[in-house]
Amino acid sequence: MNDPDKKAVVLVSGGLDSTTVLALAREQGYRCYTLSFDYGQRSHAELAAARRVSTLMGAEEHKVVILDLRTIGGSALTDDNIDVPEEETSGIPVTYVPARNTVFLSIALGWAEVLGAQDIFIGVNAVDYSGYPDCRLEYIEAFEKMANLATKSSVEGHYLRINKPLINLTKADIIRQGIEVGVDYTHTVSCYQATEEGLACGKCDSCRLRKIGFEQVGLDDPTRYVLVK
Repeated sequence: MNDPDKKAVVLVSGGLDSTTVLALAREQGYRCYTLSFDYGQRSHAELAAARRVSTLMGAEEHKVVILDLRTIGGSALTDDNIDVPEEETSGIPVTYVPARNTVFLSIALGWAEVLGAQDIFIGVNAVDYSGYPDCRLEYIEAFEKMANLATKSSVEGHYLRINKPLINLTKADIIRQGIEVGVDYTHTVSCYQATEEGLACGKCDSCRLRKIGFEQVGLDDPTRYVLVK
């Protein structure tokens, strides 16, 4: 039985990485409180997937926070005038959402303090991270330092940890770890522009990285595509 005081807020998007992180947190004995965001993203299928995996993995509570990052735009995921690229690009891709992880982690920090949780889990990855600057180790370490200056809990000696178990793993390594702890990836949605039914495009960066990961592991990718690939 999990320690009732060992609580963690786990950021879940419904995708492969965050679902693996949720499984790893649960495996470590945490009572998991999952947090997702309806931030104006192109596809809401990921929110349905986040609810689904949270339920299947026994989350204590699943919360969806509504934001409107479309009001600032600047990303293919929050501005319909910017197309999601379907070919590899160099540099920081247009699917980068300005300040997204900073906003998400800030709200996770607030909920963790309310719950009395000292741990936040996030599925950032610096190997297959598609060039997002807020998925780097340096960023997470800086946020953790800030968090421990900003809360009543830290002032009272209850320090917050931001757990990033995937930070140095390849996509194949992530899948292997997930399989070891019983993740069923058929319930996940990774595509940046999935249909409302959860069908993936098979062309965006996220789809490509996921497909390569399963190929390297030697397993069939359970993703359902709009067209047969």
